[in-house]
Amino acid sequence: MARLTRAQQQERTRAAVLVAAREEFAEHGYAEAKVDRIAERAELTRGAVYSNFTGKRALYLAVLADAAERARARAEPPMESPDSVGRALGTFARVWLERLPLAGDTPGSGHLQLRSLSGVLDTEPARTALAELVRFEALLLALALESRPAARGRMVRPAQLALTLLHGAAGLAENAPGVGDPFDLARAAEHLADIALNDDAEPPHLPFIPRAQPAEDPWAAPRGLADEITGRAVDLTDDGVVVLLGVSRLSAAEEAVRSARPRDAVTIVVTTSDPAETGRLARLRIADLVACLRRVFAAEELPRPRIVFDDGGTVPAALGRTSVDDLTEIAIRVRDGLIVAHAEGRGAGHAVADSGAPHRGRGTTTPSRRDLRTRPE
Repeated sequence: MARLTRAQQQERTRAAVLVAAREEFAEHGYAEAKVDRIAERAELTRGAVYSNFTGKRALYLAVLADAAERARARAEPPMESPDSVGRALGTFARVWLERLPLAGDTPGSGHLQLRSLSGVLDTEPARTALAELVRFEALLLALALESRPAARGRMVRPAQLALTLLHGAAGLAENAPGVGDPFDLARAAEHLADIALNDDAEPPHLPFIPRAQPAEDPWAAPRGLADEITGRAVDLTDDGVVVLLGVSRLSAAEEAVRSARPRDAVTIVVTTSDPAETGRLARLRIADLVACLRRVFAAEELPRPRIVFDDGGTVPAALGRTSVDDLTEIAIRVRDGLIVAHAEGRGAGHAVADSGAPHRGRGTTTPSRRDLRTRPE
């Protein structure tokens, strides 16, 4: 029998720890789970567990992220897309609500099914990251909703309301499984699309963002990156905009998406200084949302921006940055394989995206919203 390489052995150990951790968290919940018991279940030492995961929180987030990624891989496109914005939002809500635990579920297994974060994120940076992730989820959901022919303007605020409704229902279900009719909640979400909200105003700070700096630099773009929405390989040398955002700056993605030219390839590279916890939290939330989107919207209706995780720091390294953190915001415009504009700091994504359209006024609404929110053929 061939001897396992060190990498193969590490992967086998990691898989065994995840299986054992899933059982432990399902039986005892996050708060009462013990790393020692996880090691015993996996027939490993405590040190072997910590050699693969930094602690119980990182392990719990890894279990949830693994479940979300499996759900995304199983998600199949709908036979027929909903024919209106309201029905699309209601269908999304119904798919999302399938995770609600039933009355007979154990608390631990119900929390895993819900991807519950109750009692897990107990630091201010973690809560800030989660708030940014929820805003980012609302943007992705809104871009899919805006692909509907009858969409009227931007849908970020209705999407935020819908996610608030769904997460509120999940919070109640954690403590009182079986409360709340999912079909009633889905119908309520459907009606949120008709609420009149002023969602088209540009953020007031956009006119004050410094212009991107012109350049003509070679671009040795990293390879091996994949889009979290489609699963396809991402070529960062495509003409368009690459925005590197720390997890706690993800809401800035909307500024770049709305300011880009219709044919730009817009890539959001998600980075963090803490891939073990914050990075896994981001993977969990985005994979979970994408799994739902794939079951509601046809492939051409999915959000156009490409979402990339770069835990290895290959993108900032290619840009000459030795370190990044959760507040990082760096952007470049690529044309013909060269970096032709760059910016860094608050508003960098907007500045670089806007640099490709000199005919537009500073801080104005982008043309052809439909082109910006749907994937190119």
